[in-house]
Parts: sequence; structure tokens; C-alpha cells
Amino acid sequence: MADFLDEKRREIRARLQELKPLVDEYHRLEAAVQALDGVNPPTSRATTRRARSTTTRSGSGTGRRGRPRGSGTRGKQALELVRSNPGITIPELAVKMGIKQNYLYRVLPGLQKDGMVRKEGKGWHTRDAA
Repeated sequence: MADFLDEKRREIRARLQELKPLVDEYHRLEAAVQALDGVNPPTSRATTRRARSTTTRSGSGTGRRGRPRGSGTRGKQALELVRSNPGITIPELAVKMGIKQNYLYRVLPGLQKDGMVRKEGKGWHTRDAA
């Protein structure tokens, strides 16, 4: 029984080693698409999907992907919509911005952590509107 378990452990570790480059490529592509989404207007999403490219990482990275926090246009756009529509929900924001909700579920908590917005129930408000 111990031999069987050892063999299965070796097989799993070997398979994990095989998959690691694919997972890394997936993360690079995902970061590239997010970066391109911030550059192009929402009407050209089909072009953005076709123009996916891989980016190479330098060996001395911090482990963080993408742009520095707060430099993206989506966060600024969401903040402006929250200012002009106090109490707006994430689904409403997603429709107005023409993006998927899951992106906003990452952006708004970041803005909240930075003290720019606050959540009341399901709606979002700017801090200065308190």
C-alpha cells in the first residue's frame, strides 16, 4: 500500500511540473488582457480578445502582476460613476461601464481600502458624501 501511495505522489508531482508552465502562461495572458481592456474603448472588446499577446516577466519581480494599484482607468471610471450615482450597485456599475461584474468586485474593495468609497448595504457611496 505504501508503494502505491508513493507512486501516486510521484505521478501527481510529475503532472504538476508539466502543468506549471501552462498555468504561468495563463496568468500572463490574463494580465495582458486586463491591461489591454484598460486601453481600448469597450466597443472594441472583440479586437482585444483576438490581439492577446504574452508578456515576459523579469526574473526579479515582486510577485505582483499588472499595473500599480490606482493607475487603471476602470477604477477612476467607477469612482466617477459612484460620485454621480450614490448608492449604485456593482451590477448597475457593470452595465454603465460595459464590463463584467467580477472585475468590479475586485476594483471597488480596493477603492474602499484606499478610503475613496464606502459600502452601505449593496450600494456604494463616496467617502466625501458621508
